[in-house]
Amino acid sequence: MAKSKKSKKSHNSSKILTYTAWTLALVALVLSSILIGYYFGYSNAEEKIPKFSKEWHVRKLPAKPKIQKVSVNKQLQEVLKSESKSYNSAAHEIDNEALANPPKVLHKEIKRYVTKPKLAIIIDDVQTASQVRAVKSLNLPLTMSFLPPRPARPNSAKLAAHEKFYMVHLPMEAMHFHKEEPYTLRVNESQQELLQRIADIKKLFPKVAYINNHTGSKFTSNEVAMNRLIFALNKYHIHFIDSRTTAQTKAPKVLRNFGLKYVARDVFLDHHMDKPYILGQIKKAIAVAKAHGTAIAIGHPHKNTLEALYESKKLFAKDVDLVLINKIY
Repeated sequence: MAKSKKSKKSHNSSKILTYTAWTLALVALVLSSILIGYYFGYSNAEEKIPKFSKEWHVRKLPAKPKIQKVSVNKQLQEVLKSESKSYNSAAHEIDNEALANPPKVLHKEIKRYVTKPKLAIIIDDVQTASQVRAVKSLNLPLTMSFLPPRPARPNSAKLAAHEKFYMVHLPMEAMHFHKEEPYTLRVNESQQELLQRIADIKKLFPKVAYINNHTGSKFTSNEVAMNRLIFALNKYHIHFIDSRTTAQTKAPKVLRNFGLKYVARDVFLDHHMDKPYILGQIKKAIAVAKAHGTAIAIGHPHKNTLEALYESKKLFAKDVDLVLINKIY
């Protein structure tokens, strides 16, 4: 009986060992499958993922092609070569040197301004394609004021037609200047004659909204003549900007009588044509803008003037917003 029990226990132990062995074998099989799958999966993934070597991190990008820049000064020299020979001075515009600078009593109040002060620079006497190219080569918002066509320079109106914005530099009678433009406005012209002249200007320059005087020290100092002119300009919705070629200008009084704002040039950039003088005048214009919120300067398409403007680009960017005249008036 005891022997039978002993034999039974031995049989049960054998079964347990067998189950255990099978279980361990099964676990080993599962683990082996997992390891094999991981190995092959990693290998395949490794082949698909690009290897980032040290050389990749330090690899230099291809160098940008060098852009050959043409000196703006050289370009100005080239396009203005022919004009510069005959354009010796801009002093013909005004009666005396004192007028080139801001007046001691400015025509505008001191203003507080939130944004940067605004400076508008008008380039007078524009009448040839080379002058237009020279002004535009500066990539600055300069207001070109075109002289009306004349036999020696017949294309000014055609050139203006290609511009989005421009002014007309209207010739007016001067006290002491005798090399005047054809069709210069004279103080003794009737109202009807002035109306016809402005109608002709509007036909030649359909987009014109602003006119400033070329010379005109005699005309603008005559109250009757100025009354007739402002009446004619109003009919065609054209604003007058006084180039301030004489201290006796009647424009402030006449415009006030018409209920209009008086707007005038503050600084004349190139009464003398040497570059150091022009650079100094540009600084004066900026100083007026900073003191009053706005300023207007007038220059001419002479290479020294345009080169001085180019050399002042950083100064403009730092101290003022250089704008077209319609942003001020």
